[in-house]
This record gives sequence, structure tokens and C-alpha cells, in this order.
Amino acid sequence: MPSVDAVIPVYNEEHVLAQSVATLREFLKANMPFPWRIVIADNASTDRTLEVARRLETEYPEVQAIHLPQKGRGRALRKAWLESDADILSYMDVDLSTDLASYPPLIKAIAEEDYDISIGSRLKRGAHTTRSAKREFISRSYNLMIKLLFWHPFQDAQCGFKAISRRAAQTLLPLVEDQAWFFDTELLLLAHLRGYRIKEIPVTWIEDPDTRVHIIQTAKEDIKGLLRLRFHPPSS
Repeated sequence: MPSVDAVIPVYNEEHVLAQSVATLREFLKANMPFPWRIVIADNASTDRTLEVARRLETEYPEVQAIHLPQKGRGRALRKAWLESDADILSYMDVDLSTDLASYPPLIKAIAEEDYDISIGSRLKRGAHTTRSAKREFISRSYNLMIKLLFWHPFQDAQCGFKAISRRAAQTLLPLVEDQAWFFDTELLLLAHLRGYRIKEIPVTWIEDPDTRVHIIQTAKEDIKGLLRLRFHPPSS
């Protein structure tokens, strides 16, 4: 029976971390048929996030906390996934914007359907999304740009709700250069170009008004990453 790591990358999330971990833990106890662990990956928080994570690690045997001295969601996921001994590696945003009902199908796509990667999608038919018009426009424009540059089969590259087999992670992660928000897109594009099987699952997603994402700056960095991959792809 495959084991599963559910990684939560966090930066200055002391106000929501404990409740989110408790909610996720109760959901997994009731709905996850495979052995699982919650990994809190703190990347350079300056508030009490790490203290809260350490307390949760002590309180719950299924929770592990790791700390990185540098910021970057991609950096946090790279460390948590490469150092894990779990068969299936996943992550979700700490605000739990994606309905957890989609998590078991995300894992079963790899455990039972022989996919290498599974991703939540806010744009695939059947998804239900609540977010501002600004974020909707930026998201659709960004994903259209990826489609035009790479003609990939998936529709939503950046939903914070993904899973990958340990075998695929060990091969692909060393090739991913980005350490921040473009990490997701780069991982998926590299996987697609190398023939890995990717399943996209429509999700219910509600925007968190307290998001830590700086949308415009993130969009600029994503465009730079797309152009780098398009014209200077990794050789190995």
C-alpha cells in the first residue's frame, strides 16, 4: 500500500496554520485509505509560524515540521519532496482554498491509475471557482500564454493542489530551476516534454482574500520563466 506525504509550504502563516492542519488531519483520518503524513515546510517565516509548526509536530504523531532559512515555495517543496521516503508526494496551500474532497482522487490517480502527476484545475470543465475578476483574467491569460508557447494538454498550471510519484519527483526535480511560484509550471512542462502522464482533476476553489501572492510581480516572474524554458530548455 503506497504511503502519502501531504506537504503544506508556509511563510508567515501563524494565524491559520494550526486550524488548517487540524482540518486536514481530520479529513485524512476519515477519507484517506493509504498511510499518510502531513509535512509543514516553513520557508523563512519571520513570525511564530515555525513555533506553531513545532508544537503541532509534538502534538500529532502524523505531523512533521521542517524549516528552510530561505523563502520560496518551490524551494520548500523541493526539500520536502526530495527528502521524503513516501511513495506519493503532494502539496496544498495552507489556506485550504481547494476543497479537500478532491484530494483522494488526486492521490488515487497515481496510486491506482498509473499516472505520474495529478493536478487540481480551476479551469477544467466541472470546476467551481470563486475569485475576483482580476485574478480570473490574469489566470486565464497566463494559461493561454503557456498553451501558445508549449501546446500542452493541461489547463491550469498553478493551482496549489498537486501530487507526484516519488519516482517522477526524483527524476524531474533536479531539472527544475525556479525556487518560487514558477516551480509548478516548470515542473509540469518538463514532465509533459518528457512524456510523463499527467491527470487534471476539476476542483472547487475559493479565493483567500489574505493571500501572500503578489499577483503582478508573480506574473512577471512567470513570464520570464516561460521564455527561459521556451528558448533555453534544460539539456538533460
